[in-house]
Amino acid sequence: MYRHLLKFFFILFLLTGCTVKPVPLKDTEVKRLSIMLQQMDRSIEAKMADRLSKDLFIQTAQLTRKFDLTSPPWLHNTLVNTGFRQKGLCYDWSDALYIYMIKQAYPDFSFHLGGANIGRYWSEHNVLVITAKGKPFDTGIVIDPWRNSGKLYFSKVKDDVQYKWKERKDRCISKRKKDDR
Repeated sequence: MYRHLLKFFFILFLLTGCTVKPVPLKDTEVKRLSIMLQQMDRSIEAKMADRLSKDLFIQTAQLTRKFDLTSPPWLHNTLVNTGFRQKGLCYDWSDALYIYMIKQAYPDFSFHLGGANIGRYWSEHNVLVITAKGKPFDTGIVIDPWRNSGKLYFSKVKDDVQYKWKERKDRCISKRKKDDR
């Protein structure tokens, strides 16, 4: 009897987890990311970096609603893995942002998929990485809305002490197009 009651309350907890509302756009954070984007290369114009930065925050808010995000991330992952949510795993975030960004007009930037602990079920993590056009992956900026449940985390690849990022060329669009031929 108690076991069934415990199961009921556990399922109720999972279904009623803290739903996340999109984080309001903070001009200071948008500007901070824009400055980081500009610092990647002298040829990057402030207007373009401002537009990209704002676009990333807006897309994060839209995906937060689309994924019906629950906090903390491990709880949302549990809901996805048990079928109570459709999407919202870290690779859903990185893929959605990647696909959106490569369709936009950002000629000064390149967009990459990044991964850490690749192949390890419990610790693999995926992100979007932005570099200046033609620059190496490790000079880029990590864009990670999953880590803080819809609050956009960003950092230089080299400065992100929580993960050791590697480029996931095998998952990028150009690789997929070649494989489809």
